[in-house]
Amino acid sequence: MPLERFLHVLRLGLKSLGVHRLRSLLTVMGIVLGVASVIVMLAVGEAARFKAIQQIQDLGATNIIVRSVKPIEDDKKNEGQWILTYGLTIQDLERIRSTIPTITSVTPMREFRKDVRYEDKKVQGRVVGVTPNYLGMNGLSMSQGRFIEELDLERYRNVAVMGAEAAEILFPIEDPIGKSIHVGEIHDYTIIGVTEGRAPSAGIGSSLAAQDYNRDVYIPFSTDQVRFGKTLFTFRPGSFDAVTLEISQLTVSVDKMDHVKKTAEIIQGVLDQYHTQKDTAITVPLDLLEKAEQTQRIFTLVLGAIASISLVVGGIGIMNIMLATVTERTREIGIRRALGARRRDIAIQFLIETVLLSSVGGVVGVGLGVGLSYVITHLFEFPTIIQPWSPLLAFAVSVAVGLISGTYPARRAAYMDPIEALRHE
Repeated sequence: MPLERFLHVLRLGLKSLGVHRLRSLLTVMGIVLGVASVIVMLAVGEAARFKAIQQIQDLGATNIIVRSVKPIEDDKKNEGQWILTYGLTIQDLERIRSTIPTITSVTPMREFRKDVRYEDKKVQGRVVGVTPNYLGMNGLSMSQGRFIEELDLERYRNVAVMGAEAAEILFPIEDPIGKSIHVGEIHDYTIIGVTEGRAPSAGIGSSLAAQDYNRDVYIPFSTDQVRFGKTLFTFRPGSFDAVTLEISQLTVSVDKMDHVKKTAEIIQGVLDQYHTQKDTAITVPLDLLEKAEQTQRIFTLVLGAIASISLVVGGIGIMNIMLATVTERTREIGIRRALGARRRDIAIQFLIETVLLSSVGGVVGVGLGVGLSYVITHLFEFPTIIQPWSPLLAFAVSVAVGLISGTYPARRAAYMDPIEALRHE
């Protein structure tokens, strides 16, 4: 179609829609709400997907988490022992580190609960024996002082880094750096740093437990092994527990992502030879990441499909209005055909009108959807993420809905008998 004729048909379409402004506005509202709901739903789904995946990515896509797990059956009761022994050992650490060539580093960690005191103030925290790279592996940062260093490990120093909440409870007005705290009954540690506050991490299914880092007290792993020993004692009024646990968790770093799953299988084989009571568990963040991405992708598609129903309803509204318009303009169609207009000209005019309705609705809907997403984020503090493709997709779908909805009314108008149309009153 020549440009001049197209512009003429476009002006006719705008004029026709302008005659019934209120009806056109109400028709457009269906598309507006449909497009806006699609954008908001996709933004909410994308935020949920990002949060879940980010949490797993923090563990490292090339890492393998090996944990000590308390056996279901208490062997000490069966054998008359009063000390329960389970979990990873220093020997396991050395075997894994020295026998698997794809491993670049193995980071041990041990955790247990103890009362932490300063003068008359007390907090029950998680005491964690760590190495220097624990800070980066867990996405922590320092607000004061420094973290554990290699020299602290080599010299078995009695130093500690406190979580933000623990430091605030014990030192509400004082600077904690350089102060000495009591960990347990007899151990004193000098504070060398305080970590930034961090929201607790949620548990990932049954694979990893939730962690609150704000009440942690970090000490050098070597100091932990020497000062507290292999056996941990927990005293309660009238009783006490004794558990031999050398390592709570190993974080194994692999050289390539392609080697992660195979390395995890080899580690499992090594551990099975020495742990018959199944007191260890392996978590591969890469597997969790792939499953989370798949689940969240389905979740986003479901949300988008639900929101798209509004677009379908809007398309039905456009078709209904255009069918009514064809009936109203039957005599006009007959006159145009009698003056030489072709069927294609009639069809294109009605298609242009439906595309105009859906396009205007799409543009307004995109603006409304983006605006509502920001409102939800700032007023209700519910995160939303709008991907660049989301508004484009919603707008394209709205135009497609307009084309599909207008095809039947346009075809009906184009194939109308000119003589019968001229007789229409």
